[in-house]
Amino acid sequence: MRRHEFQPGRLIAGLVLVVAGGLYLVESTGGADLPWFAVLPITVGGLTLAALVGLVTYAVRRDRRERITESSDR
Repeated sequence: MRRHEFQPGRLIAGLVLVVAGGLYLVESTGGADLPWFAVLPITVGGLTLAALVGLVTYAVRRDRRERITESSDR
Protein backbone atom coordinates (compact mmCIF):
# COMPACT_ATOMS: atom_id res chain seq x y z
CA MET A 1 0.00 0.00 0.00
CA ARG A 2 1.29 3.45 -0.89
CA ARG A 3 2.06 5.87 1.88
CA HIS A 4 0.07 9.06 1.99
CA GLU A 5 0.65 12.48 3.47
CA PHE A 6 -0.28 13.03 7.09
CA GLN A 7 -3.24 15.41 7.22
CA PRO A 8 -3.69 16.74 10.77
CA GLY A 9 -6.85 18.71 9.88
CA ARG A 10 -8.66 15.52 8.93
CA LEU A 11 -7.41 13.82 12.09
CA ILE A 12 -8.80 16.63 14.25
CA ALA A 13 -12.12 16.61 12.38
CA GLY A 14 -12.45 12.86 12.87
CA LEU A 15 -11.63 13.05 16.56
CA VAL A 16 -14.13 15.87 17.09
CA LEU A 17 -16.90 13.90 15.43
CA VAL A 18 -16.04 10.77 17.43
CA VAL A 19 -16.21 12.82 20.65
CA ALA A 20 -19.56 14.29 19.60
CA GLY A 21 -20.90 10.83 18.83
CA GLY A 22 -19.57 9.55 22.15
CA LEU A 23 -21.32 12.35 24.01
CA TYR A 24 -24.60 11.51 22.30
CA LEU A 25 -24.06 7.83 23.14
CA VAL A 26 -23.41 8.60 26.81
CA GLU A 27 -26.47 10.84 26.89
CA SER A 28 -28.70 8.25 25.22
CA THR A 29 -27.71 5.52 27.67
CA GLY A 30 -28.56 7.76 30.61
CA GLY A 31 -24.98 8.30 31.77
CA ALA A 32 -25.31 12.07 31.54
CA ASP A 33 -28.07 14.60 31.12
CA LEU A 34 -26.86 16.83 28.30
CA PRO A 35 -29.18 19.22 26.49
CA TRP A 36 -29.40 18.46 22.77
CA PHE A 37 -27.69 21.73 21.84
CA ALA A 38 -24.63 21.20 24.06
CA VAL A 39 -22.76 19.18 21.45
CA LEU A 40 -23.31 21.72 18.69
CA PRO A 41 -20.73 24.33 19.88
CA ILE A 42 -18.17 21.59 20.52
CA THR A 43 -18.65 20.24 17.01
CA VAL A 44 -18.60 23.63 15.29
CA GLY A 45 -15.56 24.76 17.27
CA GLY A 46 -13.70 21.54 16.57
CA LEU A 47 -14.46 21.62 12.87
CA THR A 48 -13.36 25.26 12.73
CA LEU A 49 -10.10 24.29 14.42
CA ALA A 50 -9.67 21.44 11.94
CA ALA A 51 -10.20 23.85 9.03
CA LEU A 52 -7.60 26.27 10.40
CA VAL A 53 -5.08 23.47 10.91
CA GLY A 54 -5.76 22.23 7.38
CA LEU A 55 -5.16 25.69 5.94
CA VAL A 56 -1.91 26.13 7.87
CA THR A 57 -0.73 22.68 6.80
CA TYR A 58 -1.52 23.50 3.16
CA ALA A 59 0.34 26.82 3.37
CA VAL A 60 3.42 25.22 4.90
CA ARG A 61 3.53 22.43 2.34
CA ARG A 62 3.02 24.85 -0.56
CA ASP A 63 5.86 27.05 0.71
CA ARG A 64 8.10 24.02 1.12
CA ARG A 65 7.35 22.85 -2.44
CA GLU A 66 8.13 26.31 -3.82
CA ARG A 67 11.46 26.40 -2.00
CA ILE A 68 12.42 22.98 -3.34
CA THR A 69 11.45 24.01 -6.88
CA GLU A 70 13.47 27.23 -6.63
CA SER A 71 16.56 25.45 -5.34
CA SER A 72 16.41 22.77 -8.06
CA ASP A 73 16.09 25.40 -10.81
CA ARG A 74 19.45 26.93 -9.93
